[in-house]
Amino acid sequence: MQGLKQPYTRESADFRRDALIAACGRCLAKRGAQGTSVRAICTEAKVSPGLLRHYFDGIGALVAATYRATGIRVAEALKFAVEAAGPSPRARLLAFVTANFRAPITDPELLATWLAFWSLARVDRDIGAIHDEIYAANRLEMERLIAACPGAPADPRLAAVALTALIDGLWLELSLGNAPFAASEAEALAERWLDAFLALDIH
Repeated sequence: MQGLKQPYTRESADFRRDALIAACGRCLAKRGAQGTSVRAICTEAKVSPGLLRHYFDGIGALVAATYRATGIRVAEALKFAVEAAGPSPRARLLAFVTANFRAPITDPELLATWLAFWSLARVDRDIGAIHDEIYAANRLEMERLIAACPGAPADPRLAAVALTALIDGLWLELSLGNAPFAASEAEALAERWLDAFLALDIH
C-alpha cells in the first residue's frame, strides 16, 4: 500500500550507522581531520545532519567509531591471512607480517585515514585511548605468534616492538605509492629479518 512507512528494523539502523562510519572514513581520507565536519560527512553520506546526531553523540563519537571500525577491518584482514597460512607457527607469523604489504591494508586511502587518526590521537584523549588499544592488541597478537615459533625468545615483547617498527616503515612506503621497492621485496625482507632476529627453524 502506498503512503505507508517502511518498518524500522535493526538491520536498517545498522546499515545507516555503518554508512555514516564509511562516509566519515572517506572524509578523513580526503579532507584530513581539520576538514572533516558534520556537514562534510553528511554530504558524503547523502543524509541530513539530524541523522548523524540520531546515531552518534556528535562528530567526536562518530570519528571514534570510525577509528574502531577501521582497526577491526585491519585486524580481520590479518586474522584471515594467519588462518589461511595453515598450522606452521612460522608460516602464521610470516602471514601476519606480510599481509600488511598487500590489499586491503596497503592502500593510499587507508593511509590517509590513518594519518588523520594519528593527528587526532595526539590532541584528543578518546582517540588517543583507541589508538593505544588498537596498537596494543596488534602487538599482543604478534607476541603470541612469535612465542609459538621454534627458537623464539623467552620474552617476545621487544621482538614484537621491533617487528612493528619494520612493518610500519615498509607499509608507509608502499602505501604512499612511490616506494623504491616492490611488495614482494618487502615480504622477502621481513622474512629474512624474522629468520635472523628470531633464529627460527626454516625447515
